[in-house]
Amino acid sequence: MRLMIVDDEDIIRRGLSTVIDWTEIGLTLLPPAASADEALERIPEEKPHVLFTDIRMPGMDGIELAGRVRELLPGTETVILTGYDDFGYAREALREGVSDYLLKTSRPEEIIRAAAKAKQRVLERWEARRQESLQTAALRHQLIERLLAQGPGTASESPLPAALQSWFRRSGLCGPEGQPVPLRVLLVQAEGWGDGPFAGLLLGAAENILYELLPCVTLLKADRVAVILPADGAAAAGGQDLARALERLGATLKCSVFAALGGTAADPACLPASCREAERVLGFRELLGGRGLFTPEQLSGRTGSRTVCSQAEEAELAALLAGGSATGLRRFVSRIVRAELEHPAATPQSLQAFLHSLVLSGHRWLERALEGTPAPGYAPLPEAGGQAEEEVYRRLAAVMERFHASLSESRGGYIPKAVAYIRDHLDDPNLSLQQAAAVVHLSPSHFGEVFKRETGQTYLEFVTGERMRRAAALLRESPAKVSEVAQRAGYEDIKYFGQLFKKYAGVTPSEYRQSVREGG
Repeated sequence: MRLMIVDDEDIIRRGLSTVIDWTEIGLTLLPPAASADEALERIPEEKPHVLFTDIRMPGMDGIELAGRVRELLPGTETVILTGYDDFGYAREALREGVSDYLLKTSRPEEIIRAAAKAKQRVLERWEARRQESLQTAALRHQLIERLLAQGPGTASESPLPAALQSWFRRSGLCGPEGQPVPLRVLLVQAEGWGDGPFAGLLLGAAENILYELLPCVTLLKADRVAVILPADGAAAAGGQDLARALERLGATLKCSVFAALGGTAADPACLPASCREAERVLGFRELLGGRGLFTPEQLSGRTGSRTVCSQAEEAELAALLAGGSATGLRRFVSRIVRAELEHPAATPQSLQAFLHSLVLSGHRWLERALEGTPAPGYAPLPEAGGQAEEEVYRRLAAVMERFHASLSESRGGYIPKAVAYIRDHLDDPNLSLQQAAAVVHLSPSHFGEVFKRETGQTYLEFVTGERMRRAAALLRESPAKVSEVAQRAGYEDIKYFGQLFKKYAGVTPSEYRQSVREGG
């Protein structure tokens, strides 16, 4: 907080500047002024919060200066410090808004006490203004929220609540005479600053930038910014001004921005309908790529995709759950969920139903695999959001873990765990019986005996068969070279790989790929 001393006597100026340590009471001393005219010239730029001034000075006196300061900076506290103990002066000074009147013969502690009181009065005014601002903002928030949910009220009421009319007019959302203009609701979400308090800071910064760039009023909510703006110009569907504002928002805050624009509201009473349309568009965020500006018109072709998984997908899922490969399960979930997310007809409802079907098929498989034992802990999926893929994987991984935990409790139950390890490490050319035995904490000889008894194959026969099946899948589904396929199947010697594959499939790897292409 800044203090200025005004006195034509140099000794007074120097004395007040040096005898009292103003910093101890939280005041920063500005260079003293030798006259009221000098002070008045400097005050608009230096903006002192507390002014100590003499009364009698050449030119303008201190009382006139106090009146002029009250006009320029109404929040400044003025203290008269004079050598004249005259009640007439004091009365006139009070009329000009002077807050205290001291004699120059006052002791330093009296001057310090007067300065501290003046500072406290400034702080109290600041706090009062802050509270008033908070109350005004809270009232606006409440009114805008109600306007978007219910409209302005009955038809007999004003188009806008009185508390909003001036705000809408200043923001360019009313006509010249205050009459309503067509409006639209824009809902904006932003991501890129992590979770927790940072997400809230990002949305707050986004609200400030939108308010600066667009003619609008805004409402900050927990996970979005609601914006009311004119339907024509900047807010028109695909409007360049709006698109540029959103691009600038993303570039400035280094975040991804998704914006959903509702339909046109001819007057404030129609704003709830525009908001509902924007909410519907917002629900498509994940299906639309998570960023960009979208309108209801762009969703007209989305009538819904499939809602249940196929028998082939259920069979593939069952094999993965039984095999115990977490990596394989994750790849399966990623592939199948991504396909649904990218389907041009998908809706949030159809996606939700499909994901529910996928998880439910895993639970049904578990009940069958455990001979009718109910699958525990099933609960409906939450609404599909940005974590849909991860949530489906988590649910199915829990099913797989429950199944293998049950197996481990029975005789030979550690063999599925070893099989899962083998399938997960087929690309390792050094994969050995000793490694697999160590995973299940058995001696290699005992493990080999149990493995053959449970699978009907020796360890080497099983590994070779799994590697050949992987190689065949890669040849069918990927453009990888034969040498790459061999490496991913765990073989460094391509010639040896070719011999094994021909024995498995009856043709060489190249011939197998060609036959698949011709057959397709």
